[in-house]
Amino acid sequence: MRIYAYLRASTPEQHVNRAEQQLTHFVAEHQRTISTLFYEHESGATLKRPQLFHLLHIAQAGDVLLVEQVDRISRLNAADWQKLRQLISEKHIHIVALDLPTSHMCLKQHHRDDFTERMFDAINSMMLDMLAAIARKDYEDRRRRQAQGIDAAKAKGKYKGRQMDVKKRDYIKFLLESGHSYREIVDKAQCSQGLIASVSMGLKREALHKESSH
Repeated sequence: MRIYAYLRASTPEQHVNRAEQQLTHFVAEHQRTISTLFYEHESGATLKRPQLFHLLHIAQAGDVLLVEQVDRISRLNAADWQKLRQLISEKHIHIVALDLPTSHMCLKQHHRDDFTERMFDAINSMMLDMLAAIARKDYEDRRRRQAQGIDAAKAKGKYKGRQMDVKKRDYIKFLLESGHSYREIVDKAQCSQGLIASVSMGLKREALHKESSH
């Protein structure tokens, strides 16, 4: 059994150090170690998460996908959640979440009989679906409140929209020009791959503009 820890933050500003410490401490309590840590700065409401799917690609039957909370895996709608669940189920990968105590049983050292194994699998499946549904509802509620706040700010003439992080974009630009890979930039700048792609496109436009002006 290999344990792969998945640490996701919706934005680069959300640091995952605390979660990493909690997961490391958790597996140590079970006298195990984490094989690989996967970091992702993407929304849990989308299936477009390259690090998660890279983890699932290399994981084998019996391996563990370890997360701090179920919402780190999914804030997906029902259809997308079922797609992800099916993939995980077909590969026979165990999901262990710190906020789902029944999922911790697969890390226990003692052997369980087939009946007990099936009972815990059934309970975990039900609880996972429930927590994923709660995570989605929380996501939709927050989006609705944000939209209401924006509408109220617009009505008062105070809404300015999301401000561009110029310093972060300049740093990403420097890293791109220095030859760093996307993965290295994600780690160094604590940003999403989408932001890196945006900065990269800007660099290409600048280069084309310079060429056309000569």
